[in-house]
Amino acid sequence: MIETKRLILRQWKESDVEPFITMGLDQDVMQFFPTLLTPQESLNLIQKISSLINENGWGFWAVELKETHQFIGFIGLHSQPEQFDFSPCVEIGWRLAKEFWKQGYATEGAKAALDYGFNVLNLDKIVSFTANINIPSQAVMERLGMHKVKNFDHPKVPLHHQLKAHVLYEITSSSFIF
Repeated sequence: MIETKRLILRQWKESDVEPFITMGLDQDVMQFFPTLLTPQESLNLIQKISSLINENGWGFWAVELKETHQFIGFIGLHSQPEQFDFSPCVEIGWRLAKEFWKQGYATEGAKAALDYGFNVLNLDKIVSFTANINIPSQAVMERLGMHKVKNFDHPKVPLHHQLKAHVLYEITSSSFIF
């Protein structure tokens, strides 16, 4: 578990399932993904993420507000051993329910996740990537001190899809300021 001023990053629990399913069906939350997630796909994702946290001690942690203990999404780290030409790498990512956007939660939680990656896991570099058209996530990456490395085509997005073109950002341990 990781705590910030306003957030708790933790292992997933049963009460996170319904709000996460709702997020996966929200057109706005999923606008930079090729498709919405069915309830079963969301459940499968929770099970996969939760299993990786149990196995490794880290991953895409569920995020709750400290004050209310309300689940708001996930923030964390995920190993990408082979999917990309820049693999192996560890990525940082986030997905928050729409009502929690534009309040600094993604940046706050991601800074804590970067701190964990650099100071607990002793990683040298952490990457993040998103569709070229996802300007809000790129803004978070820049607020984290990440810099753009290159554009690339995501191997799992269909050819000619508007989300095929992606951008890669990275940050090194030596340039990270918490």
